[in-house]
Amino acid sequence: MQNIKLPKVPDSVKNPFGDICNILATLCKERLNEEYLNLSVELAAKIARKRPSPLLSGHTKTWAAGIIHALGMVNFLFDKSQSPHLTSKELCAWFDLALNTISAKSKSIRDMFDIYQMDPNWCLPSKVLDNPLVWMVSFDGYIVDVRTAPYEMQLAALEAGAIPFIPNNLKPHE
Repeated sequence: MQNIKLPKVPDSVKNPFGDICNILATLCKERLNEEYLNLSVELAAKIARKRPSPLLSGHTKTWAAGIIHALGMVNFLFDKSQSPHLTSKELCAWFDLALNTISAKSKSIRDMFDIYQMDPNWCLPSKVLDNPLVWMVSFDGYIVDVRTAPYEMQLAALEAGAIPFIPNNLKPHE
């Protein structure tokens, strides 16, 4: 796992932000992966930039646990058929925190940014192609799964910024 470059945050929260990122890096190295690390640091930075920053109150360990739990809810971390996978009990044991504490912090983070299960904005890159919410696009008043749409519709959706890339990136007649 690479050393991640930390995003800029206000000076007033640099210390707690750095501590949270160190905790996240350790957890992701031991139990998760680099995708979770990158996404969790991005979420921590977003929390740090709020005015006033919520990171100025509460324990860094609780914030780190809440961040991972919130992202885990989006990406099915607690589903044993997924990889990586952690049970909520394992997450609690790793942080040495009660599930109520972690769940409450996770809920406050999810409410803060309107994060929901399968949220395209917080989906792991490796799961984007399988996330149907990323690919639902409205064309002429109809909701279409653009993954099954003709290439021209996919290209129009990409150019409009509605999708992150063209699935399979196959042009017509390839």
